[in-house]
Amino acid sequence: MDAAGETPVGTLPGEENPEMDLSHRFSKRELTLLYEEVLYTIRHRLGKPEHHHVMDSQELYAYVQKAFGMDEEKHSVIMQQVKELESPIFCLKATVKEAKGILGKDVSGFSDPYCLLGIKTKSHELANPDHKKRMKAVVKDLIPEDQIHRTQVISQTLSPVWDETFILEFQDMETASFHLDMWDSDVVESVRHKLGELTDLHGLKRIFKDARKDKGQDDFLGNVVLHLKDLHCWNDRWYQLEPRTETYPNRGQCHLQFLLTHKKRATTSSRTQPSYTVHRHLLQQLVSYEILQHQAGSIAWDGELSRHASTVLYLHATQKDLSDFHQVIVRWLAYSKLYQSLEFNSNCLLHQITSIEYQWAQERLRPEQKAEVAESFQSLLTYGISLIRRYRIIFPLSVPGSTERLQSLLRVLVQMCKMKAFHELCTPSPNLPSMVSTALKSGTTEWFHMKKQHLKPMVKSMEENGKALSRLLLEVLGDLQQCQKIWNRFFISTLKLNLFSIAYLELERLVAEHVQEQLRKVNSSMSKPTAESLFQLYLNLQELHRMKDFLPKRDGPLALNNFHQWFKEGVPQWLQKAYTIALERAQRAVQMDQLTPFGEHNKHSTSTVDLSTCYAQIVKTWQQLNWPDPEEAFMIMVKLVEDMCRIALMYCRLIKGRAEALSLHKQNEGEEANRLCIVVNNIKQLRLLILKLPLQLDWVQLEQRTGAIIDRQQIQHTLHNQLDSTISCLDHEVQEVVQTLATKLEKGIARHIQELSSSNDTREPEDSIIPLMKFLESELQYLNEHLVQENFKSLPPLPLQPPHSPLASHVGRAVSSHGAAGPLGPVLQEAALCPEEPGAVLPCRGLWAAAGDAPHSSLPVAGDPPGPLLCHQPQTHPEILQQQDPAAGRRQDCARSPFLHPSLAHARLPGTACLWKCGISPPSSQSWSFLGWFCHSGRMERAQLHPRECPSSPVSQNACSASIRHWTSPP
Repeated sequence: MDAAGETPVGTLPGEENPEMDLSHRFSKRELTLLYEEVLYTIRHRLGKPEHHHVMDSQELYAYVQKAFGMDEEKHSVIMQQVKELESPIFCLKATVKEAKGILGKDVSGFSDPYCLLGIKTKSHELANPDHKKRMKAVVKDLIPEDQIHRTQVISQTLSPVWDETFILEFQDMETASFHLDMWDSDVVESVRHKLGELTDLHGLKRIFKDARKDKGQDDFLGNVVLHLKDLHCWNDRWYQLEPRTETYPNRGQCHLQFLLTHKKRATTSSRTQPSYTVHRHLLQQLVSYEILQHQAGSIAWDGELSRHASTVLYLHATQKDLSDFHQVIVRWLAYSKLYQSLEFNSNCLLHQITSIEYQWAQERLRPEQKAEVAESFQSLLTYGISLIRRYRIIFPLSVPGSTERLQSLLRVLVQMCKMKAFHELCTPSPNLPSMVSTALKSGTTEWFHMKKQHLKPMVKSMEENGKALSRLLLEVLGDLQQCQKIWNRFFISTLKLNLFSIAYLELERLVAEHVQEQLRKVNSSMSKPTAESLFQLYLNLQELHRMKDFLPKRDGPLALNNFHQWFKEGVPQWLQKAYTIALERAQRAVQMDQLTPFGEHNKHSTSTVDLSTCYAQIVKTWQQLNWPDPEEAFMIMVKLVEDMCRIALMYCRLIKGRAEALSLHKQNEGEEANRLCIVVNNIKQLRLLILKLPLQLDWVQLEQRTGAIIDRQQIQHTLHNQLDSTISCLDHEVQEVVQTLATKLEKGIARHIQELSSSNDTREPEDSIIPLMKFLESELQYLNEHLVQENFKSLPPLPLQPPHSPLASHVGRAVSSHGAAGPLGPVLQEAALCPEEPGAVLPCRGLWAAAGDAPHSSLPVAGDPPGPLLCHQPQTHPEILQQQDPAAGRRQDCARSPFLHPSLAHARLPGTACLWKCGISPPSSQSWSFLGWFCHSGRMERAQLHPRECPSSPVSQNACSASIRHWTSPP
């Protein structure tokens, strides 16, 4: 609870809300009499004000007028009545506690001290006009004998202890003064007796001194004189004993205690009620005003009274001569009663409990007071238990400081029940933990029924009932979480009670009874909305049942054990709903898919993202169900896997149809091929999703659960085979789409070869083959860009394989149509006869024919024995070399590859293809070179090739290798 704020300087408490009505605390007559009492107290104020009290009486009058809610007229009337009342008798309650360091007047070196004390007033005449006598006997001479009080004689001591209290009356504070004389009592003794006590020469001197004085005359030890106007209402201190002469200036100290009180107060309350009762009523009135003042300012009261209230209560307690113990009892009675009607920090009660325990003395209370205190204990205990029973409402977590308030209340009740006063006055003493436990159970039941009534649906239908049950379960779960995380530690630390255990067992039983009652009304032909509401209810019950793990111990089964059996009829509809939602979402995803990559670094389209989400939702449904029965859980798994496989096959069919539909609207071969690439990538991505299902659905754990019920082979046959079958179907779909891509590429190659065969003889071969090379570059580039690497590598070999390849047939038709004449004829024939097997050799026929620089007769012809051959290694990756570029002064990456047929050679590498169109220098040149094309990672590059090992003739029996020196982009 927040600390109370301080009243601004110069502002009286109550000025913010001067019309506050507090009369409902007492009847009008009781309030009037109590107001008369407090005005009388201020009017007849005694003593010097304390430094922390209010000095101005008018300021106190203004405060109590507001605290009692009196208007000006009523205040004036009562004030006039108070002035007409008889003044009280003023009293000084003086307690002579002890003395120390006094003079030793006897022969033994000690004294037999006693004190004479009284109050001197202005009207007192000298009792003895003899001035000399007056100086020797101050009290006896100044104060009438009937007003002089005497303590007992303490024999043979220099540190006497009396602890005697006297009531001294007076009339005028301004002129009255307090006088105390301390004397050594001198009893007449024989000289022989005194000589027997003699211990030193100093004692002998005393014997001679005594012989000179009158018999029985006492020795003066010192005095204390105080003006009453200089005293506070309460004084407790040591005073110096003053001498009459300078012979012995240091005469020791005397401990005195003073209290200025009233006798015979004329107010009705003082005449008719016990002092502690009147003081309790006054305390209640002022404290309730203080609390309401703080609440009006939105500040909680922390138990600290204002200066005005403290001053008034202090004056009243001293004037009524209330002891500290009775004041503590009064504060307890007032605060414990106010706590039951006004909200304030219960730490105030804890402070009063501590004070009572420290000062408790049962014999100091009258029977009626004991009964009143006992009733206050029982009343507060009953009230506190009622607050604990309704702690969810009284101490809501939404209100700041609620946890501290409840913790403080628990501490108050625990400490109160441990008090000696409680055990002596309240018999038999109640068992607090048992009372609190019973209250928590009943309070939990009340809260549950209240929430159930509040959440009761207006329309009575199964769907609405299911929703209401789910909302009720959410309230229960939230309450238990608060119990476990917040409230439980307070009850454990103070009462050793596990609140969570009490609340959980009670709520779990109530929930089970209520849910079963509602589910009896549900039949197997439930509607879809009803099934949905029951699924949420099932999840909430599942979470509630899991919270049993926080229980410290359980005696017997719980009411929610096997609760899943209540929902068996709804499981088929839950699974069907999960399948339907996933299917519809996949269909919508395909309809919206434009078959373009959805990200800069992605080669899949948007539908794969939605499909992944659909599968994730089905997996989540399986995890949420967490069906306890292993055999039934296996059947649910079979259904889920079957549904996901059906969705996968449906997706393949729809995505291929979507590609065809988009191709009809956009007649562009390049875009059509791109879409087919996306289809391949999507299906491959779907294949990965299917392969992850065993891990996501935790088949290993399912097999362990069902090991004793279902044969392992049955699981293999039912689940794994179904998944493998789906994977095979997806692979088949991929092969079909890839074959479509290859067919489209074959048609393009055939078209370009047809154009090559019919080219003009005057054109250079190098220029004639450029369109084919550009076509191949374009096709290989988009395949590499739009297919993921795995799919790109899975493409079938380019259709150039003899002897039945489409290229061979196209070349054959081209040669037969146009003849073998022309410079490209032999090149096309060699291309058609190009072998593919690793390690095969390529005949060098047409090497010079392509360039037109050597006679055909100088070269071997087909059918001749193997002559100059060049090795072709299709599966060998180019070796990357580092060569120094002397012109640029830097190293360049160089790709090393076997020297291939210069007219048209083909090397099939994973992910790459190589086609070179080359021209060579005359045979006589020893540093010959080739200029051609090299396709690297789907991109055609122009390269200048140089031989690494060359004999004197470019046509050699040895294989020659070439390295790519200079890379340039194709024209």
